Amino acid sequence: MTSEEVKINVEKALEEIRPFLQSDGGDISLLSIEDNDTLVKVQLKGACVGCSVNQMTLKSGVEMTIKKYVPQIEKVVNIDM
Repeated sequence: MTSEEVKINVEKALEEIRPFLQSDGGDISLLSIEDNDTLVKVQLKGACVGCSVNQMTLKSGVEMTIKKYVPQIEKVVNIDM
């Protein structure tokens, strides 16, 4: 899978999870894909920023969905801005 294909598939994964985040007043943006396409950096927004379960959402929701689309992804991290 090329880097461009990885990015397209990560975006597809985020589109799948985004409605669930938006229904709770949050959102998510892709910041970068690094380390030979194994690390995805995202930014949680809105209500997700201060939410006490955002790390659980990140791991069990976002990371799992991204890995479904791009199995080579090893880790998804949230970058606070």
